[in-house]
Amino acid sequence: MSDATIPTAEAAGGEPIGPERTALADEAAGLDAADPLRAKRAAFTLDDTVYLDGNSLGALPRAVPPRLADVVAREWGELRIRSWEESGWWTAPERIGDRVARLIGAGPGQVVVGDSTSVNVFKAVVAAVRIAQQRGAHRDQILVDEATFPTDGYIAESAARMTGCTVLPVAAGDVPAAVGARTAVVLVNHVDYRTGRLHDLPGTTAAVHAAGALVVWDLCHSAGALPVGLDAHGVDLAVGCTYKYLNGGPGAPAYLYVARAHQPRFDSPLPGWNSHADPFGMASAYTPAGGAVRGRVGTPDILSMLALEAALEVWDDVPIEDVRAKSLALTDFFLRCVERYVPAGRVRSITPAAHAERGSQVALRCAAAGEAGEPGGAGVTAEAGGAGEVMTELVRRGVVGDFRRPDVLRFGFTPLYTGFAEVERAARVLADVLREG
Repeated sequence: MSDATIPTAEAAGGEPIGPERTALADEAAGLDAADPLRAKRAAFTLDDTVYLDGNSLGALPRAVPPRLADVVAREWGELRIRSWEESGWWTAPERIGDRVARLIGAGPGQVVVGDSTSVNVFKAVVAAVRIAQQRGAHRDQILVDEATFPTDGYIAESAARMTGCTVLPVAAGDVPAAVGARTAVVLVNHVDYRTGRLHDLPGTTAAVHAAGALVVWDLCHSAGALPVGLDAHGVDLAVGCTYKYLNGGPGAPAYLYVARAHQPRFDSPLPGWNSHADPFGMASAYTPAGGAVRGRVGTPDILSMLALEAALEVWDDVPIEDVRAKSLALTDFFLRCVERYVPAGRVRSITPAAHAERGSQVALRCAAAGEAGEPGGAGVTAEAGGAGEVMTELVRRGVVGDFRRPDVLRFGFTPLYTGFAEVERAARVLADVLREG
Protein backbone atom coordinates (compact mmCIF):
# COMPACT_ATOMS: atom_id res chain seq x y z
CA MET A 1 0.00 0.00 0.00
CA SER A 2 3.04 2.28 0.17
CA ASP A 3 2.82 5.28 -2.15
CA ALA A 4 -0.12 3.78 -4.01
CA THR A 5 -3.78 4.65 -4.12
CA ILE A 6 -5.61 2.70 -1.43
CA PRO A 7 -8.41 0.64 -2.97
CA THR A 8 -11.77 0.78 -1.25
CA ALA A 9 -15.23 -0.70 -1.32
CA GLU A 10 -16.20 2.43 -3.26
CA ALA A 11 -14.54 1.00 -6.34
CA ALA A 12 -17.43 -1.43 -6.58
CA GLY A 13 -19.88 1.42 -6.14
CA GLY A 14 -21.80 2.79 -3.18
CA GLU A 15 -20.93 3.47 0.45
CA PRO A 16 -19.49 0.71 2.64
CA ILE A 17 -22.51 -1.19 3.92
CA GLY A 18 -23.51 -1.38 7.57
CA PRO A 19 -22.41 -4.99 8.14
CA GLU A 20 -18.91 -4.14 6.93
CA ARG A 21 -18.59 -1.39 9.49
CA THR A 22 -20.07 -3.62 12.15
CA ALA A 23 -17.57 -6.37 11.38
CA LEU A 24 -14.60 -4.03 11.74
CA ALA A 25 -16.05 -2.49 14.90
CA ASP A 26 -16.52 -5.97 16.36
CA GLU A 27 -12.98 -6.89 15.39
CA ALA A 28 -11.69 -3.74 17.09
CA ALA A 29 -13.55 -4.66 20.28
CA GLY A 30 -11.97 -8.10 20.25
CA LEU A 31 -8.49 -6.69 19.68
CA ASP A 32 -8.95 -4.24 22.56
CA ALA A 33 -10.10 -7.02 24.87
CA ALA A 34 -6.97 -9.07 24.07
CA ASP A 35 -4.55 -6.12 24.28
CA PRO A 36 -1.90 -6.69 27.00
CA LEU A 37 -1.30 -2.92 27.21
CA ARG A 38 -4.96 -1.89 27.50
CA ALA A 39 -4.71 -1.09 31.23
CA LYS A 40 -2.06 1.56 30.55
CA ARG A 41 -4.63 3.93 29.09
CA ALA A 42 -5.87 4.65 32.60
CA ALA A 43 -2.46 6.12 33.42
CA PHE A 44 -3.13 9.06 31.06
CA THR A 45 -5.45 12.05 31.09
CA LEU A 46 -7.69 11.45 28.07
CA ASP A 47 -11.26 12.09 26.95
CA ASP A 48 -13.53 10.94 24.14
CA THR A 49 -11.30 12.52 21.49
CA VAL A 50 -9.44 10.08 19.28
CA TYR A 51 -5.95 11.44 19.84
CA LEU A 52 -3.62 10.38 17.02
CA ASP A 53 -1.03 13.13 17.39
CA GLY A 54 1.23 11.55 20.00
CA ASN A 55 4.00 11.68 17.40
CA SER A 56 3.92 15.47 17.93
CA LEU A 57 2.90 15.76 21.59
CA GLY A 58 2.16 12.85 23.89
CA ALA A 59 -0.81 12.81 26.25
CA LEU A 60 -0.45 13.84 29.90
CA PRO A 61 0.42 10.98 32.29
CA ARG A 62 -1.64 11.22 35.48
CA ALA A 63 1.48 10.94 37.63
CA VAL A 64 2.83 14.29 36.42
CA PRO A 65 0.53 16.90 38.08
CA PRO A 66 0.94 15.63 41.69
CA ARG A 67 4.69 15.23 41.19
CA LEU A 68 5.05 18.77 39.89
CA ALA A 69 2.87 20.08 42.70
CA ASP A 70 5.26 18.50 45.20
CA VAL A 71 8.32 19.82 43.39
CA VAL A 72 6.94 23.35 43.43
CA ALA A 73 5.41 23.43 46.90
CA ARG A 74 7.87 21.33 48.90
CA GLU A 75 11.15 20.92 47.04
CA TRP A 76 11.26 24.51 45.78
CA GLY A 77 8.87 26.19 48.22
CA GLU A 78 10.19 24.67 51.45
CA LEU A 79 13.61 23.17 50.83
CA ARG A 80 14.65 25.79 48.26
CA ILE A 81 18.37 25.53 47.44
CA ARG A 82 18.75 22.46 49.65
CA SER A 83 16.88 20.51 46.98
CA TRP A 84 19.90 20.45 44.70
CA GLU A 85 21.27 17.82 47.06
CA GLU A 86 18.40 16.64 49.25
CA SER A 87 15.90 16.22 46.41
CA GLY A 88 18.40 14.96 43.87
CA TRP A 89 18.14 17.90 41.50
CA TRP A 90 21.83 17.95 40.69
CA THR A 91 21.96 14.34 39.52
CA ALA A 92 18.62 14.42 37.67
CA PRO A 93 20.08 14.63 34.12
CA GLU A 94 21.98 11.34 34.51
CA ARG A 95 19.33 9.62 36.67
CA ILE A 96 16.57 10.36 34.18
CA GLY A 97 18.97 9.63 31.34
CA ASP A 98 19.28 6.07 32.60
CA ARG A 99 15.48 5.72 32.51
CA VAL A 100 15.45 6.85 28.88
CA ALA A 101 18.41 4.58 28.15
CA ARG A 102 16.39 1.45 28.92
CA LEU A 103 13.86 2.44 26.26
CA ILE A 104 16.45 2.95 23.53
CA GLY A 105 18.61 -0.06 24.27
CA ALA A 106 21.47 1.63 26.08
CA GLY A 107 23.25 0.60 29.25
CA PRO A 108 23.52 2.99 32.23
CA GLY A 109 25.89 5.94 32.18
CA GLN A 110 25.56 6.77 28.48
CA VAL A 111 22.52 9.06 28.28
CA VAL A 112 22.15 12.53 29.74
CA VAL A 113 18.88 14.49 29.68
CA GLY A 114 18.87 18.22 29.05
CA ASP A 115 18.73 21.00 26.48
CA SER A 116 16.69 20.71 23.26
CA THR A 117 17.05 18.21 20.45
CA SER A 118 18.58 20.93 18.27
CA VAL A 119 21.26 21.74 20.85
CA ASN A 120 22.04 18.06 21.30
CA VAL A 121 22.29 17.51 17.54
CA PHE A 122 24.86 20.32 17.46
CA LYS A 123 26.85 18.83 20.33
CA ALA A 124 26.75 15.34 18.83
CA VAL A 125 27.67 16.27 15.26
CA VAL A 126 30.55 18.59 16.16
CA ALA A 127 31.95 16.16 18.71
CA ALA A 128 31.64 13.29 16.23
CA VAL A 129 33.50 15.27 13.55
CA ARG A 130 36.27 16.00 16.04
CA ILE A 131 36.59 12.31 16.89
CA ALA A 132 36.61 11.36 13.20
CA GLN A 133 39.24 13.97 12.36
CA GLN A 134 41.50 12.55 15.03
CA ARG A 135 41.55 9.46 12.83
CA GLY A 136 42.44 11.52 9.75
CA ALA A 137 42.29 15.17 8.71
CA HIS A 138 41.01 14.08 5.27
CA ARG A 139 37.60 13.38 6.80
CA ASP A 140 35.86 16.60 5.83
CA GLN A 141 32.36 15.52 4.83
CA ILE A 142 29.10 15.30 6.79
CA LEU A 143 26.43 13.14 5.17
CA VAL A 144 22.88 14.14 6.05
CA ASP A 145 19.61 12.36 5.38
CA GLU A 146 18.20 14.49 2.55
CA ALA A 147 14.64 14.16 3.89
CA THR A 148 15.69 15.08 7.43
CA PHE A 149 13.68 17.24 9.77
CA PRO A 150 14.84 20.74 8.73
CA THR A 151 16.56 21.64 12.01
CA ASP A 152 18.95 18.70 11.68
CA GLY A 153 19.99 20.02 8.28
CA TYR A 154 20.44 23.55 9.57
CA ILE A 155 22.56 22.33 12.47
CA ALA A 156 24.67 20.13 10.20
CA GLU A 157 25.42 23.12 7.96
CA SER A 158 26.52 25.17 10.95
CA ALA A 159 28.64 22.32 12.30
CA ALA A 160 30.27 21.97 8.89
CA ARG A 161 31.22 25.66 8.82
CA MET A 162 32.80 25.33 12.26
CA THR A 163 34.79 22.18 11.48
CA GLY A 164 35.95 22.79 7.92
CA CYS A 165 33.55 20.23 6.48
CA THR A 166 31.03 20.22 3.67
CA VAL A 167 27.52 18.77 3.87
CA LEU A 168 26.38 16.11 1.40
CA PRO A 169 22.62 15.37 1.43
CA VAL A 170 21.81 11.77 0.48
CA ALA A 171 18.75 9.55 0.74
CA ALA A 172 18.89 7.60 3.98
CA GLY A 173 18.74 4.32 2.11
CA ASP A 174 21.71 5.35 -0.04
CA VAL A 175 24.06 6.03 2.87
CA PRO A 176 25.87 2.66 2.63
CA ALA A 177 26.79 3.44 -0.98
CA ALA A 178 27.60 7.12 -0.39
CA VAL A 179 29.81 6.85 2.70
CA GLY A 180 33.54 6.86 1.97
CA ALA A 181 37.06 7.80 2.97
CA ARG A 182 36.20 11.51 3.27
CA THR A 183 33.13 10.94 5.46
CA ALA A 184 33.49 12.11 9.02
CA VAL A 185 29.91 11.76 10.28
CA VAL A 186 26.54 10.60 9.01
CA LEU A 187 23.39 12.16 10.54
CA VAL A 188 20.22 10.13 9.95
CA ASN A 189 16.64 10.15 11.25
CA HIS A 190 15.60 6.72 12.47
CA VAL A 191 12.01 7.37 11.33
CA ASP A 192 11.12 9.90 8.65
CA TYR A 193 8.90 12.49 10.32
CA ARG A 194 6.79 13.04 7.20
CA THR A 195 6.23 9.53 5.82
CA GLY A 196 6.78 7.33 8.87
CA ARG A 197 9.43 5.26 7.05
CA LEU A 198 11.72 3.35 9.43
CA HIS A 199 15.32 3.38 8.27
CA ASP A 200 17.80 0.54 8.68
CA LEU A 201 19.73 1.44 11.82
CA PRO A 202 21.81 -1.75 12.11
CA GLY A 203 22.76 -1.93 8.43
CA THR A 204 23.48 1.78 8.07
CA THR A 205 25.56 1.87 11.25
CA ALA A 206 27.62 -1.11 10.08
CA ALA A 207 28.24 0.49 6.68
CA VAL A 208 29.32 3.78 8.23
CA HIS A 209 31.72 2.00 10.55
CA ALA A 210 33.15 -0.04 7.68
CA ALA A 211 34.11 3.27 6.05
CA GLY A 212 35.79 4.47 9.26
CA ALA A 213 33.20 7.17 10.01
CA LEU A 214 30.78 7.81 12.89
CA VAL A 215 27.00 7.91 12.86
CA VAL A 216 24.56 10.12 14.79
CA TRP A 217 20.95 8.89 14.90
CA ASP A 218 17.96 11.16 15.54
CA LEU A 219 15.44 9.05 17.49
CA CYS A 220 12.66 11.63 17.88
CA HIS A 221 10.08 9.51 16.04
CA SER A 222 11.18 6.08 17.24
CA ALA A 223 12.02 6.24 20.96
CA GLY A 224 9.06 4.92 22.92
CA ALA A 225 7.44 3.40 19.83
CA LEU A 226 9.84 0.60 18.88
CA PRO A 227 13.07 -1.09 19.96
CA VAL A 228 16.18 0.85 18.99
CA GLY A 229 19.13 -1.17 20.29
CA LEU A 230 21.83 1.48 20.45
CA ASP A 231 24.35 -0.66 22.33
CA ALA A 232 23.54 -3.85 20.46
CA HIS A 233 24.15 -2.21 17.10
CA GLY A 234 27.22 -0.22 18.09
CA VAL A 235 25.74 3.24 17.52
CA ASP A 236 28.20 6.08 18.22
CA LEU A 237 25.90 8.93 19.24
CA ALA A 238 22.17 9.56 19.27
CA VAL A 239 19.76 12.32 20.19
CA GLY A 240 16.03 12.57 20.69
CA CYS A 241 13.15 14.47 22.20
CA THR A 242 10.92 13.28 25.04
CA TYR A 243 7.62 15.03 24.32
CA LYS A 244 6.37 12.63 21.64
CA TYR A 245 6.03 8.92 22.42
CA LEU A 246 7.74 9.40 25.81
CA ASN A 247 4.98 11.83 26.88
CA GLY A 248 7.29 14.23 28.73
CA GLY A 249 5.21 17.35 28.03
CA PRO A 250 5.57 20.41 25.79
CA GLY A 251 9.16 21.58 25.68
CA ALA A 252 10.36 18.62 27.75
CA PRO A 253 14.16 18.30 27.75
CA ALA A 254 15.82 16.18 25.09
CA TYR A 255 18.58 13.62 25.58
CA LEU A 256 22.03 12.81 24.26
CA TYR A 257 23.55 9.33 24.00
CA VAL A 258 27.31 8.97 23.80
CA ALA A 259 28.57 5.40 23.56
CA ARG A 260 30.85 4.53 26.43
CA ALA A 261 33.77 3.88 24.05
CA HIS A 262 33.60 7.46 22.75
CA GLN A 263 33.14 9.26 26.06
CA PRO A 264 36.86 9.88 26.76
CA ARG A 265 37.15 11.62 23.35
CA PHE A 266 33.80 13.42 23.42
CA ASP A 267 34.84 17.06 22.96
CA SER A 268 31.68 19.13 23.34
CA PRO A 269 31.44 22.40 21.42
CA LEU A 270 29.44 23.74 24.38
CA PRO A 271 31.67 23.18 27.43
CA GLY A 272 29.47 24.60 30.15
CA TRP A 273 30.19 24.66 33.86
CA ASN A 274 27.80 21.75 34.48
CA SER A 275 30.04 19.43 32.47
CA HIS A 276 33.22 20.49 34.27
CA ALA A 277 35.05 17.87 36.33
CA ASP A 278 34.81 20.23 39.31
CA PRO A 279 31.88 22.55 38.59
CA PHE A 280 32.05 24.37 41.90
CA GLY A 281 35.79 24.86 41.72
CA MET A 282 35.08 27.78 39.36
CA ALA A 283 38.40 27.27 37.57
CA SER A 284 39.11 29.48 34.57
CA ALA A 285 40.36 26.47 32.56
CA TYR A 286 37.92 23.83 31.40
CA THR A 287 38.46 20.22 32.43
CA PRO A 288 35.69 17.90 31.23
CA ALA A 289 33.98 15.50 33.58
CA GLY A 290 33.96 11.82 32.81
CA GLY A 291 31.08 9.78 31.46
CA ALA A 292 27.70 11.04 30.30
CA VAL A 293 28.14 14.21 32.39
CA ARG A 294 30.26 15.57 29.53
CA GLY A 295 27.04 16.09 27.62
CA ARG A 296 25.73 18.65 30.11
CA VAL A 297 26.06 22.39 29.54
CA GLY A 298 24.28 24.71 31.98
CA THR A 299 21.90 24.51 34.92
CA PRO A 300 19.27 21.79 34.37
CA ASP A 301 15.69 22.88 33.73
CA ILE A 302 14.40 21.20 36.86
CA LEU A 303 10.64 21.67 36.59
CA SER A 304 10.30 20.17 33.11
CA MET A 305 12.96 17.56 33.87
CA LEU A 306 11.15 16.25 36.94
CA ALA A 307 7.85 16.29 35.05
CA LEU A 308 9.57 14.02 32.52
CA GLU A 309 10.82 11.76 35.29
CA ALA A 310 7.26 11.30 36.56
CA ALA A 311 6.00 10.70 33.01
CA LEU A 312 8.55 7.94 32.49
CA GLU A 313 7.17 5.96 35.45
CA VAL A 314 4.46 4.58 33.19
CA TRP A 315 7.16 2.60 31.37
CA ASP A 316 8.47 0.75 34.43
CA ASP A 317 6.69 -2.53 33.67
CA VAL A 318 6.35 -2.19 29.88
CA PRO A 319 8.49 -4.30 27.51
CA ILE A 320 9.29 -2.22 24.44
CA GLU A 321 8.70 -5.33 22.32
CA ASP A 322 5.03 -5.33 23.39
CA VAL A 323 4.80 -1.69 22.37
CA ARG A 324 6.20 -2.46 18.93
CA ALA A 325 3.84 -5.39 18.42
CA LYS A 326 0.82 -3.25 19.24
CA SER A 327 2.08 -0.35 17.12
CA LEU A 328 2.24 -2.57 14.06
CA ALA A 329 -1.16 -4.06 14.82
CA LEU A 330 -2.69 -0.59 15.19
CA THR A 331 -1.23 0.75 11.94
CA ASP A 332 -2.15 -2.44 10.06
CA PHE A 333 -5.72 -2.18 11.31
CA PHE A 334 -5.96 1.52 10.47
CA LEU A 335 -4.76 0.93 6.91
CA ARG A 336 -7.29 -1.88 6.53
CA CYS A 337 -10.13 0.30 7.84
CA VAL A 338 -9.12 3.11 5.50
CA GLU A 339 -9.08 0.64 2.62
CA ARG A 340 -12.60 -0.50 3.45
CA TYR A 341 -14.15 2.87 4.29
CA VAL A 342 -12.58 5.72 2.34
CA PRO A 343 -13.96 6.68 -1.10
CA ALA A 344 -11.80 5.38 -3.92
CA GLY A 345 -8.87 7.52 -5.01
CA ARG A 346 -9.15 10.08 -2.22
CA VAL A 347 -6.05 9.07 -0.25
CA ARG A 348 -2.94 6.99 -0.75
CA SER A 349 -0.51 5.79 1.87
CA ILE A 350 3.08 7.03 1.68
CA THR A 351 3.97 4.97 4.74
CA PRO A 352 5.67 1.66 3.89
CA ALA A 353 3.49 -1.43 4.16
CA ALA A 354 6.42 -3.62 5.20
CA HIS A 355 6.72 -3.86 8.98
CA ALA A 356 10.51 -3.61 8.85
CA GLU A 357 10.17 -0.21 7.16
CA ARG A 358 7.36 1.30 9.21
CA GLY A 359 7.49 3.45 12.33
CA SER A 360 4.40 4.18 14.45
CA GLN A 361 2.54 6.58 12.21
CA VAL A 362 0.57 6.46 8.98
CA ALA A 363 0.87 9.29 6.47
CA LEU A 364 -1.86 9.62 3.87
CA ARG A 365 -1.50 11.82 0.81
CA CYS A 366 -4.87 13.49 0.32
CA ALA A 367 -6.05 13.98 -3.26
CA ALA A 368 -6.67 17.50 -4.55
CA ALA A 369 -4.91 19.12 -1.59
CA GLY A 370 -4.01 22.79 -1.77
CA GLU A 371 -0.58 24.29 -1.23
CA ALA A 372 -1.62 26.59 1.61
CA GLY A 373 -1.91 25.90 5.31
CA GLU A 374 -0.02 25.85 8.56
CA PRO A 375 2.20 22.97 9.64
CA GLY A 376 0.20 22.08 12.72
CA GLY A 377 -2.89 19.91 12.95
CA ALA A 378 -5.46 21.48 15.24
CA GLY A 379 -4.14 24.93 14.33
CA VAL A 380 -4.87 24.60 10.61
CA THR A 381 -7.52 27.02 9.45
CA ALA A 382 -10.33 26.27 7.03
CA GLU A 383 -8.58 28.45 4.45
CA ALA A 384 -5.79 25.88 4.18
CA GLY A 385 -7.63 24.01 1.44
CA GLY A 386 -7.45 20.32 0.57
CA ALA A 387 -5.71 18.23 3.21
CA GLY A 388 -5.66 21.18 5.59
CA GLU A 389 -9.44 21.49 5.45
CA VAL A 390 -9.81 17.75 5.90
CA MET A 391 -7.70 17.77 9.05
CA THR A 392 -9.53 20.80 10.42
CA GLU A 393 -12.82 18.98 9.98
CA LEU A 394 -11.44 15.79 11.53
CA VAL A 395 -10.35 17.75 14.59
CA ARG A 396 -13.79 19.38 14.78
CA ARG A 397 -15.34 15.90 14.81
CA GLY A 398 -13.06 14.63 17.53
CA VAL A 399 -10.25 12.92 15.59
CA VAL A 400 -6.92 14.69 16.11
CA GLY A 401 -4.04 14.04 13.74
CA ASP A 402 -1.96 16.65 11.98
CA PHE A 403 -1.22 18.07 8.54
CA ARG A 404 2.04 18.55 6.69
CA ARG A 405 2.26 20.72 3.59
CA PRO A 406 1.21 20.42 0.95
CA ASP A 407 -1.08 17.40 1.15
CA VAL A 408 -0.16 14.92 3.90
CA LEU A 409 -2.44 13.81 6.73
CA ARG A 410 -0.39 12.27 9.56
CA PHE A 411 -1.80 9.92 12.18
CA GLY A 412 0.46 8.88 15.05
CA PHE A 413 -0.31 5.76 17.09
CA THR A 414 0.87 5.69 20.71
CA PRO A 415 0.43 2.07 21.84
CA LEU A 416 0.30 2.88 25.55
CA TYR A 417 -3.03 4.67 25.22
CA THR A 418 -4.43 4.22 21.71
CA GLY A 419 -7.10 1.54 21.27
CA PHE A 420 -8.34 -0.35 18.23
CA ALA A 421 -11.88 0.98 18.57
CA GLU A 422 -10.46 4.49 18.31
CA VAL A 423 -8.56 3.50 15.17
CA GLU A 424 -11.74 2.17 13.55
CA ARG A 425 -13.60 5.35 14.50
CA ALA A 426 -10.84 7.55 13.06
CA ALA A 427 -10.96 5.78 9.70
CA ARG A 428 -14.76 5.95 9.68
CA VAL A 429 -14.82 9.69 10.39
CA LEU A 430 -12.11 10.27 7.77
CA ALA A 431 -14.27 8.46 5.23
CA ASP A 432 -17.31 10.52 6.18
CA VAL A 433 -15.38 13.81 5.85
CA LEU A 434 -13.97 12.87 2.46
CA ARG A 435 -17.32 11.61 1.19
CA GLU A 436 -19.12 14.76 2.28
CA GLY A 437 -16.40 16.99 0.86
